[in-house]
Amino acid sequence: MKAFSDLCVCIQDQCSPATSGASFYVGLEHIGSGTFFLRRHGSPADVQSAKTRFRKGDILYGKLRPYLDKAVIAPFDGICSTDILVFRAKSDVCPTYLLALIHAAEFRTHADQTTNGVNHPRTSWHGLAGFGWEVPPKRKQEKIAAILWKIQRAIEVEEKLIATTRELKQAAMRQLFTHGLRGEPQKKTEIGLMPQSWAVLPLSHLTSETETVDLAREGARSILYVDVSSVSRHLLQITSAQQYLLADAPGRARKKILEGDVIFATVRPTLLRVARVEQKHHDQVCSTAFCVLRDKNPNTKGHFLLYLVQRPQFVNQLAQIETGASYPAVTDRQVKSQLVPVPHDDEQRDIANILKAIDQKISFHERKRATLQDLFQTLLHQLMTATIRVDKLDIDTSEVATTPTE
Repeated sequence: MKAFSDLCVCIQDQCSPATSGASFYVGLEHIGSGTFFLRRHGSPADVQSAKTRFRKGDILYGKLRPYLDKAVIAPFDGICSTDILVFRAKSDVCPTYLLALIHAAEFRTHADQTTNGVNHPRTSWHGLAGFGWEVPPKRKQEKIAAILWKIQRAIEVEEKLIATTRELKQAAMRQLFTHGLRGEPQKKTEIGLMPQSWAVLPLSHLTSETETVDLAREGARSILYVDVSSVSRHLLQITSAQQYLLADAPGRARKKILEGDVIFATVRPTLLRVARVEQKHHDQVCSTAFCVLRDKNPNTKGHFLLYLVQRPQFVNQLAQIETGASYPAVTDRQVKSQLVPVPHDDEQRDIANILKAIDQKISFHERKRATLQDLFQTLLHQLMTATIRVDKLDIDTSEVATTPTE
């Protein structure tokens, strides 16, 4: 059993950003949760107070709210926030193995138990130094680290593909809603350029009336209740729902939803909590904090509406009329009164199909990333606790045997 202080030293080389000579600054906001790699960085010119120097290959660890699991290997020399502890592995310790240990559940639990402060809990080198762990020889450390490093690299690849595909979707939406698919001349309208044959109409023109539930008649019915937190801003899908007897459901559980409906959150509309109702939630109930949009067009079944209300122009229109300081909101009437570009029915269907295909690509990579993240957590525990042994595994350790450069 070795103490954490036997594995690394904590670097406390503070300096002024103006005189540090550094080209890179890393703050907590630059470090993702549960990852090995730094995704972005800032400039020393953007910060004022004293910072800590670090070297390429050091580990940058977020001591503020350690449950956020922020720790990466530095890919360059630089300076960092004083809310980041800088660890430098000792000669008999593989830096990537040390990083894996920091990400292990046991270390995170220990760090949480050593925090001080209620609103801004922070751990410290003093609190972490005594953490104990059975550490294998360096060669085994490198094998463990290499396995975990490769999974993290695969996760990084999926994240880049997700980001690239999301950018593609935004570009496609701009192109499709400005130029259409038929190569038509454009015309100027009160909501921007669009193809000559398209109309500018209130969103209500594309939707039909929806209904509320009847407690007196349906109160004994078991329902799935979709509230605002049920919709993922990241996936733009309903990702959870709570089961209730309708009579016992929250007071806001009043709007009936059918497959193909689009639900748009009217509280903080700029956060864009929007989703299309799938079969699983057909004939269920959502919160009155949603505007329910029921598509009149049987050919698009809500898919075109889903993309129409995702457009930045639509969200910006609502941002200009939302009211309320703490909980800015718009009404259903205001959502449905917004002017939108409307192509012919067949072009609506074709535009929706193009964007749906891009969304399916994003979902594929999201699922793949989630699978890899689950695999990483499983192997992290099993490798670090020697449930899986690496003695006889033939593993290329070249990526972790030397200080990573990327």
